[in-house]
Amino acid sequence: MASRPTLASLAEQLGLSRQTVSNAINAPERVKPDTLRRVNEMIVTTGYRPNAAARQLRTRRSRNLGFRLMPTEDGINGAILDRFLHSLTENLQEHDYRVTLFAARDDAAEIRSYEELLETSDLDGFVLAGTHHGDARSDWLLARSVPFVTFGRPWNASGDDKDCAHSWVDVDGRSGTEEATNYLLGRGHRRIGFLGWPAGSGVGDDRRSGWASALAGSVAPADVDALSVGVADGTRQGAEGARHLLERGATAVVCASDSLALGASEQFRATAPGTPPAVIGFDDTPVAAALGLSSVAQPVEQAATEIVDIMRHVLDGPPDQAAPAIHRLLKPRLVLRDGGGPLASPPST
Repeated sequence: MASRPTLASLAEQLGLSRQTVSNAINAPERVKPDTLRRVNEMIVTTGYRPNAAARQLRTRRSRNLGFRLMPTEDGINGAILDRFLHSLTENLQEHDYRVTLFAARDDAAEIRSYEELLETSDLDGFVLAGTHHGDARSDWLLARSVPFVTFGRPWNASGDDKDCAHSWVDVDGRSGTEEATNYLLGRGHRRIGFLGWPAGSGVGDDRRSGWASALAGSVAPADVDALSVGVADGTRQGAEGARHLLERGATAVVCASDSLALGASEQFRATAPGTPPAVIGFDDTPVAAALGLSSVAQPVEQAATEIVDIMRHVLDGPPDQAAPAIHRLLKPRLVLRDGGGPLASPPST
């Protein structure tokens, strides 16, 4: 069996000093480009992996990040965070980072976990999900200069999420629901309802705003309000909300989640048996795909990749220079199934 490559064997094969090879790995800015290229090529060829324990002693870093497991409510939309966590873990492992998972019932408990994990597990930073208005978690971490990136915008009261002291990556829910609504408008629908969550949710309000923007030129402002229903997330609530929208003359519905869309589809089918419902969800979960439900797909794998890139930029950069906050808003994608519902009857003139 071939011996595992070491820093010394790498240096010997390249005809370089151990210090030069070490600099190429740990401080590439100190090495000439041609030498750096040779070292990197040899690393790939030999499969060399740096000694993690030695590197931790030298850098005083654990290369370990914390992430809270968020509770799932209905087993449908939890699939989004499952995909995100899987991709996050894979991306971190590619760069010799690890994830420490922990559970917390609310934000206050999550902050207590931060304090404990920073003391006992020597974490380098955190990745946060489930951001919301007045999020105390980011304030706590900022006050202590703990590196972190959020999957989700801060939802500032000012509405200017670009004016934020910490880095974040998010999906543009507004553009997703706007595209879904425009698609239904193109199929002849004019009474397009929005089935979302009660007002006050940053994510929910953002998704509603895209629907309202697309619909503004087609119906009166009073009708826009009448065609919007906010309920708790879930299939039962989705069916009940869709019933109210149908009573108000809606012929199609854009939803803030696949859970709501599944319930709305059931209500539409009960009203018009045999007709594919003109319902579009959000998240493109496996349940939506299995049931042939049109939905807006979040690029969660791309979000995880972007977050890892930002964390590496912060943690692997010069220790004496504070990295500027980075904000990245990703565009979702409309996935149509069953033709996105039937064509509407032409509006009466």
